[in-house]
Amino acid sequence: MKVLKNSWIVVLLVALLCSCGDSPLYNKSYSFANNSWEQDVKPVFKVYIPDTTSFYTIQITIRTTTDYAYNNLWFFIHSRTPLGQVGREPFEMKIANPDGSWIGETSGTIVENTVYFKHRKFPQKGNYTFTFEQGITEQSVKNIMDISYAVTKDPNQN
Repeated sequence: MKVLKNSWIVVLLVALLCSCGDSPLYNKSYSFANNSWEQDVKPVFKVYIPDTTSFYTIQITIRTTTDYAYNNLWFFIHSRTPLGQVGREPFEMKIANPDGSWIGETSGTIVENTVYFKHRKFPQKGNYTFTFEQGITEQSVKNIMDISYAVTKDPNQN
């Protein structure tokens, strides 16, 4: 009976230790139908920020195929704070070098590009909404598989 009781303590300690780490506060992806980002498709990510004193890292990842025709991708990030304040920022993500070689990680026919915004604070506690809008003048941007948005609390809060 004592062995069984001690086993439960070991299992509980292992579970607690495994749950600790740098797991994201938020991590979601949006997959584009037919690997095509249409102008009217605007992926939305809703993030709850628990406090205004911590620093966070924001990670945006876009996966394309190796058939992607451009060396960059322009998009707009629309943001809404818990108090309803709105913002709109244009952003350019470099996908390939001028010589055509891929900048991101490649695996077979997939190219993954990630940008990090490190050591950022949010001005208000609560729910934030981030909406992504493609910023290319064409109706459809082909060979874009998905976009991911992640928020992680910085481990070093200095």
